[in-house]
Amino acid sequence: MPRSEFRVNALISMGHTLSHFYALVLPPLFIVWQHEFGVSFAELGLAVVVMSIMSACLQTPIGFLVDRYGARPYLIGGTLLMSLAISGMAFATHYWQIVALATISGIGNAVFHPSDYSILAGSVAKERIGRAFALHSFTGNLGFAVAPPVVAGLMLFMGWRPALFILGLLGLPVVAAVIWQSAILQDESRRDKKRESRLTVRDLLLNRTMMLFFGFYLLGAMAGSGVQAWLITVLHEVKGIEIALASAALTAYLLGSATGVMCGGWATDHAKSKRHLATFVIALTSISSVTTLLVGVTPVTGFVAIAMMFFSGLCLGGSRTPRDVMLKDFAPPGEIGKVFGYISASLPLGSALVPVPFGFLIDHGHPEYVLVMAAVLLAASLLCMGSAKASMRSRMAPAPAE
Repeated sequence: MPRSEFRVNALISMGHTLSHFYALVLPPLFIVWQHEFGVSFAELGLAVVVMSIMSACLQTPIGFLVDRYGARPYLIGGTLLMSLAISGMAFATHYWQIVALATISGIGNAVFHPSDYSILAGSVAKERIGRAFALHSFTGNLGFAVAPPVVAGLMLFMGWRPALFILGLLGLPVVAAVIWQSAILQDESRRDKKRESRLTVRDLLLNRTMMLFFGFYLLGAMAGSGVQAWLITVLHEVKGIEIALASAALTAYLLGSATGVMCGGWATDHAKSKRHLATFVIALTSISSVTTLLVGVTPVTGFVAIAMMFFSGLCLGGSRTPRDVMLKDFAPPGEIGKVFGYISASLPLGSALVPVPFGFLIDHGHPEYVLVMAAVLLAASLLCMGSAKASMRSRMAPAPAE
C-alpha cells in the first residue's frame, strides 16, 4: 500500500473507531446516573435513543453537503462536536443536560459514514478499495468492543465525571491529525469540480435500486442486533447452556464477523471481476442465515454453539465489504456522500427496531423463536439483494464511480 493511502486509512480509521466508541460510552454509566440524577432506566435509555436518532436522521442531509462542499470540513467539525459534547457531560447537574449533550453528540456522529466513504473512494486506488472499506468497518467494530471495559475501568479508577471529561478529549488529537494531514484526504466528490449534483432528494429516496439496498442493509442490521442482544439469553434459557459458554458464543460471533469483514475486503480486491459480487454476498448471507437457524432449532451443546456462531459471524462479516463496494460502484460520480449517508442511516435504525420485539417474545415464553426470527430477517434481506442485483443490471445510468 502506498504511504499516502496508508495515512488516509489510518486517519479515517481513528475517527471511525472514535465514533463507534462514543456510541457505547453511555450504557456503562447508567447505574451510576440512576443514583446520581434519580431517574428511571427508561429515562436513561432516552440518551442513547436520541443519540442514535440524530445520527440516523442527519446522515443523508450531511451526505448532500459533503458532495457539494467536500468531506473534510464536516469530518473535522463533526468529530469536534461529538467529542466536546461527551466531555461536557462531565459537568452536568441535571439529567436533561445529559440528554441535550447526547443529542449534540449524535449530530456530530452523523458525519462519519458520508465523509469517510467519500474520502476513501477519492483517496484509495480501486484495486485496494475493498481492503480500505473492510478496515473502516473493522475499526468501527473495534470501537464498540473496547468502549464498555474502558469506560468501566476509568469510572472505577477516578469516578464518572473525570472519566467522561478525559474520554471526550480523545477527539482533539484526532481532529488535530486530520487538520495536519488534510492535504492527503481527497474526497471523491471533488474530483470533477465542474460537475453539478445530479441526485436530488426525490431521486435518492425513490430510486428502486437504492430502496432495495436500504432494505438489505436494514434487515441485516435488524438480524445482527437481535443476535447480539439476545443470543446469551436464548442459549441459556432454551438450550440450557451455562452463561459462560453462552457468552463465549456471542464473543465468537462478533470475532467471526470482524474476521469475515477483513477476509471479505481481501477477497473483493482480488476478485477477477466485480460482476459476481452480488452472488458472493447472497451466498455468504444465506450460509449465515442457515447456520443461525440451525443453532436456534437443533439441540446444540455449548462448544458446538460457539463454533457455529463463529462460522455464522464469519460468513455474515465476509458479505459486508463486497456489499459496500457494490453500493460504491452503483453511486454516480461525485454522489457517494449522499448515497452512503442515506443507506448508512438504515444501520442505527435497524439496530433500534428489534431488541424490544425480541425481548417481548422472551417475556411471553418464546425465546426459541429469537434466532429463528433473526435467520428469517437475513433470508428476507436476500430478496432485497437479489432484486437490487437485477435492478442494477437493467438500469441505463448512472455509470460506476470509477
